[in-house]
Formats: sequence, C-alpha cells, structure tokens
Amino acid sequence: MIFVTGAAGFIGRALVQKLLDEGQSVRVVLSPRLLKRRRQPSWMGHDRLEVVSGLLTDAEVLYRALTGVDVIFHLENAQWWGRPRNLERVELVGLRYLGAAARTARVGRIITLSHLGASPSSAFPILKVKGQVEEGVKNSGVAYTIIRSGLVYGADDAFINHIAMMLATNPILFLMPGSGDVVLHPIYIDDLVAALVNTLSRIDTVDNVIEIGGAEYTTLYDLIRTVMRVTRMGRLVIGLPPYILRLTSGIYSRILPRSLITPQWMDLLAGNHTARLGNLYDHFGVRPRRLEDTLLTYLPKRRWFFRGLAYVFRRRPREN
Repeated sequence: MIFVTGAAGFIGRALVQKLLDEGQSVRVVLSPRLLKRRRQPSWMGHDRLEVVSGLLTDAEVLYRALTGVDVIFHLENAQWWGRPRNLERVELVGLRYLGAAARTARVGRIITLSHLGASPSSAFPILKVKGQVEEGVKNSGVAYTIIRSGLVYGADDAFINHIAMMLATNPILFLMPGSGDVVLHPIYIDDLVAALVNTLSRIDTVDNVIEIGGAEYTTLYDLIRTVMRVTRMGRLVIGLPPYILRLTSGIYSRILPRSLITPQWMDLLAGNHTARLGNLYDHFGVRPRRLEDTLLTYLPKRRWFFRGLAYVFRRRPREN
C-alpha cells in the first residue's frame, strides 16, 4: 500500500493517477471540504484507491491512513500560495505529525519532493523551509529518499502558466525581476512523476538526496521569450529590481485573493538552481522532454486572459 500526501495538488494528482495506472494500491487523505467539491480528481472512485476523510494534523486520521502502508510519498506543501506561517504549519508541523505516525506504523520509506537550492541556512523562506523539511525527513527514524527538482511545469502549474497569464493581462509590457540571467532547470510534470514512481524499484535511492531537472538549462529571460513565442503574445520585456516586484506582489496579495507573482515565486528566482543534466536518466531511467516541445502541447490552446482573471479572484487555499 502506498500513501500519498498532497494528493489534491498539481503533482499529487498526477502521481496518484500514475501509481494507479501502474497497478499500485494507493491511499490518500482528503479534507471534508475537498470531498464536497463538485470537480473531483479523475482518479476518485478507482477500485484500487482508498480515501480517508480528515486532516493530516489529526493523529487518529494519520494512524488510520498509515496502517498497512509500505511507502509514503510526501508532497503536502504550501509552496506557491502560503505566507511564512502557512509554510511552517503545513510543511514543518505537518512533517512532525507524519514522521511520528510513520514510525509507529512501521512504514518502510518516506519519499519526499524538495527543490534545488534547498538549505536550512538559506536566506529565502521557501528554500529554508524546504531545507528544514529535508532535515526532518532524515531525522524521522524512517528510511527516506529526497528528490530535489527544478521548477515543475505542466498544464496546471503555478509558474509558466502564471507567466502566460501575466502576458495576457498586459498587452504591452512584461515586468521581469532583475536582468533575467538567473539559470533555471525546469522539469516536465510527467517526467518528474515517472521518476517518483521509479524510485520505488531503485534500491540505490534509499537514504539518498538526488537532484534532478529537465532536458535543458534556460535563463529566465529565455524562458519568458519561449512562452511568448509559443503563445504568440509578444511583449516588451522590462527588467526591474527584484525588491520592487517583491513589494508589488506583497501589495497585490493584500488586495486580491491571489497574486500571480508571490514571494515564493521570487525566492525561487533569486539564484541559479540547476542539477547535472544526466541525473534524471542515470538515477531513474527517464529521458526528459524538451521545454518548448511540451509547452506546444497545451499553452497555445488556452485563453490566458480569462484564466488569469479567474485565478486572482479565486479564494486562497485553506490549510488541510
């Protein structure tokens, strides 16, 4: 039995579907609020899926959820929407509950997803919290695998999609943090999920920290230009000091339910974050797909202006 936290999130939804397609038995915890939603993940009702209603911070719910579990995929996070207090509660406090319950239930391994550049001593909150989560997993008393990935993108991501939304909402300019020379290592969601699933059969990944990214490096400026080319939304790109955009995003987050640029967004653009290009294949046997090839499959087909408006006025997520 495999237990997946954060199953309702961008990566969690894809991972649960992939595990079920591979014939695995999967168990997830979903809050009563999520279970009442009209739009449910496509895997709801699958005969190899068990859904436990409750919250991950409830010890009794966790005990029921982890009984008979062999492996945990820990994906619960507040990376794209959470303020510092949300990050600490969802990621750090949630991990403490999970680690204690996993020891009691004698779970075999915890596989968790971190980010390139994560460090407990980082000056940037999201990378600091990710680093603290890594230390918590290592000290949990359970065998572990930590995968540090580059920015994950796909049809429902909160990074490249947000660039497309910002392009659509301003027909003239695109305000870029800094000079755009930060080097990124984006990875396609399907490639990441394949790596996560392959971790189950790779004994050399146990008690190991592995860094992965996609098929190529790209600067932020080149990434923005690629999105413009694919969506046919050419704009004048103007670089602004990052602190100005941080201030702007803080103001937007106080006025609107959601902001297209968040402090976490800026944290991940504060420095170069790359892995060795061959790591994804060497460790997991996955050949990554090129950025522009994958973007062409979904970016040109969407009406980004209306998606952007719908996003910023949507209610912020609640801690589950």
